[in-house]
Amino acid sequence: MSMKEAHSRIKSEVWKSIAKSEIDLSAVPQDDLDALVELVTSTALIEIDRELGGQTGQNDLPKPGDAVVGGLEEETVLWSGRPFLSLVTEFLITNERIRIISGFLGKDREDVELVRVQDIDQRQTISDRLLKLGDIIVMSHDSSDPKVTLYNIKDPEKVHEILRRAVLNARKRHGMIYREDM
Repeated sequence: MSMKEAHSRIKSEVWKSIAKSEIDLSAVPQDDLDALVELVTSTALIEIDRELGGQTGQNDLPKPGDAVVGGLEEETVLWSGRPFLSLVTEFLITNERIRIISGFLGKDREDVELVRVQDIDQRQTISDRLLKLGDIIVMSHDSSDPKVTLYNIKDPEKVHEILRRAVLNARKRHGMIYREDM
């Protein structure tokens, strides 16, 4: 279920609960009632996400500054997280790569080397903005999957900037110069 679907379903249940209750809300302006239902829905989603994070081992994700073994040399974790309301996907940004790990019992891992990244975009819908979420779209020279999306990321502006700086630093460290044909 997508975040948008979960938001709609919870909002619908809140309205149903209000309708079933015998509380007289006729004196409350409709705009205020709509705002209250939206607030309750957003709060419920945030609490569900918090609970999922505790149950799925969110605390087990590497923290920024941790070292992870990536290849011949150690890598440093710059950011780690999971999509909002996700049980099965984790994202990791190191000083060398973007790693996407998905799966509940079996695990799939996809790596995108930072030196292969061409473009980084950010997308945020109105409902995403309310919850401070967004998607980061990465275009790369990766032949298996040139377009990778880190979806439903908390604080996407911060993660976008971390990723942008990491790409620039990786290019500099490996002596790569980006030239654009005009």
